Amino acid sequence: MKKFGLFIIGIVAGITILCSLGALSGLAVSAAILFAGIHFYVKSNSTFSKVVWVLVAIAGILTATANIPGFIGLAAIAILWLIIGRGNNSDKSNIFFTQKKDDPFTNFENQWHELTK
Repeated sequence: MKKFGLFIIGIVAGITILCSLGALSGLAVSAAILFAGIHFYVKSNSTFSKVVWVLVAIAGILTATANIPGFIGLAAIAILWLIIGRGNNSDKSNIFFTQKKDDPFTNFENQWHELTK
């Protein structure tokens, strides 16, 4: 029942991601504008150019904060990421790991066993 619930939540998150692709692309453009503003602010030397790049960074922040559907899409991506990660970790819980010793004969036996499979 738990896996069925996770499956339904994953489908809803996937549909939400598909529906908000436009908002996510707008959020990516806003993040790129913000990044460019900060990047060129650090590299600029004159006061006028620093003021211009701060204004560009502020424009990037304002457009990113106004993009609420983009943040909903990011939350859906995070939820889907957790669900997929939880599904993969449940399969790995039954695997036992053993430490290999530095004994050359043991290592040779392990490699020979892998080759003859």
